[in-house]
Amino acid sequence: MFNSLRGIVSGGTGDTLYLSTGGVEWELVMPLNDIEALGSAGGETRVFTYLHHTDKDMRLFGFASAERRTTFLELQKVEGIGPRASLKIMSGIDQAELERALEEGDVARLELVPGLGKKTAQKMVLALKGRLVHGGGAKAAPSSPYGELVNALVEMGYDRKAAAAALEQAATALTGKKDAASGGAEKENELFRLAILNLAK
Repeated sequence: MFNSLRGIVSGGTGDTLYLSTGGVEWELVMPLNDIEALGSAGGETRVFTYLHHTDKDMRLFGFASAERRTTFLELQKVEGIGPRASLKIMSGIDQAELERALEEGDVARLELVPGLGKKTAQKMVLALKGRLVHGGGAKAAPSSPYGELVNALVEMGYDRKAAAAALEQAATALTGKKDAASGGAEKENELFRLAILNLAK
């Protein structure tokens, strides 16, 4: 799983950015405004990534921040919106305006995004209102005792429900172990490690 790449912007065209890292040039598909935010060719930057893999295609998507990646993943939870549609939406409206429109239920503003119709805009409001707040992406439910760990796994590209379930499974596995971490950061690190192992199964 790739979390991010750090390297030199070597070029790009349209929604594609080329990033050189250690002798390898990566091709990343990105929202247009994210590409603009990273600066011109020749500059060093960090790109947060998401690897989308299907039977017919494998593509690496890039984002200017972890929050933007979270937005990309959340958009795909809306019926009828896939990776390409998510990219187009994010290219057609900036993050702050998207969050505002969702929170206020401003369907008319969302309809102004190229390729976004009224029905899909309404579905977005119903599915995402309250999930993208203050540029911080979707937050874990307050009832979860592992909110910060869930958010960290989501930022790595894992599904939120699957991440929460993996952490619950990890916590159960740790309970009663004589060599289990006693608490604090040590216990969180062990939970995080076990959760990633569970998600990789």
